[in-house]
Amino acid sequence: MKPMNARSTRHEELTPEEEGLARDAGQAVVETHRRLAEWLRIGVKLREIDAFVAKTLEELGGKSCFRGYKVPGTPPFPSHACLSVNECVVHGTAGYYDEALVAGDVLKIDIGILREGWIGDAAWTYVFGEKTEEVARLTDVGRESIRRGVEKLRGGAPVLDWSRAVQEYVEDESGFHLVEGLGGHGYGRELHMPPYIPNSVPSSKREMIEAQTVLEPGMLLAVEPMIAVGTGRIVQKRKQWPIYIADGSQCVHYEHDVLVTDGDPKLMTEGLDEIDDLITR
Repeated sequence: MKPMNARSTRHEELTPEEEGLARDAGQAVVETHRRLAEWLRIGVKLREIDAFVAKTLEELGGKSCFRGYKVPGTPPFPSHACLSVNECVVHGTAGYYDEALVAGDVLKIDIGILREGWIGDAAWTYVFGEKTEEVARLTDVGRESIRRGVEKLRGGAPVLDWSRAVQEYVEDESGFHLVEGLGGHGYGRELHMPPYIPNSVPSSKREMIEAQTVLEPGMLLAVEPMIAVGTGRIVQKRKQWPIYIADGSQCVHYEHDVLVTDGDPKLMTEGLDEIDDLITR
């Protein structure tokens, strides 16, 4: 979800206890995805998936930090997870799509937990049945883009280093399109905190100034490339949550939680990359 009212702020490095709690929250999200990947099947409906997520988060000692979330002009988010099918790229609700999932469907699942006062927030893309050549390349590019971007999230580096790395790979090298107007965000004890993390180099002066924010050790970042085949433009119906790719083309969404340090970034959601994204049952 796109953060509201991002602004500059100072960050102090986390204590070992705080880092451990943040990691535990991130790992609870990974474990939820891991269980989902083993449980998902062709023919399942979004409401069933949402109920599975809610039950799993509770078993892991937390609750959804998405359910009830509000932004101006939109009703409170009604689901425990964001469940987005095919041309819907993000913010799909459990009730927006009532069809059973079939072979060929691409499902983006974004899960957020509040656990012991700390947030975990990560998304993965799942494909039902066999992948087409295009979808296989799209998922490969999505996973590789976030890997390349995370490498740039180091103390003293500008946010812009992330944006350049992701955009150059996704658009210049791979020929896909990053979704316009959506990106990652800081997090911690709240779901959305500064800074805003654009996935491509901003075109406006205001956004460019924000993208020049220097990363500081202690920052927790939820970074999330959203990538489409045909265009980066999006559409959204008034007072409804789901956001769609404007030309109806296929899309993917990947999200990791990262702790910025003076050295290598630390993945709070380590292990997410190892989860099998192909559902053939």
